[in-house]
Amino acid sequence: MGQLLVRDVPGNVIAALKKRAKQHGRSAEAEHRDILQNALRSSQEDFWDRADKIREELRATGQKFTDSVILIRQARDER
Repeated sequence: MGQLLVRDVPGNVIAALKKRAKQHGRSAEAEHRDILQNALRSSQEDFWDRADKIREELRATGQKFTDSVILIRQARDER
């Protein structure tokens, strides 16, 4: 596993991190790790949720879209 060093963190942020860690019964390092994991996980989940929403909106238009495989093959053949 890798290590991460964060420099120049304001004192109030460190104090809030330590307070939050204490509330959750863990070290500041464990709390920091959890915050990072949750922040990144939620952005990935949000991405797929947004992608699903866009797909549904496009389907609702009734417009037909060409399969990207076909477009890629055509572009290759044109070279």
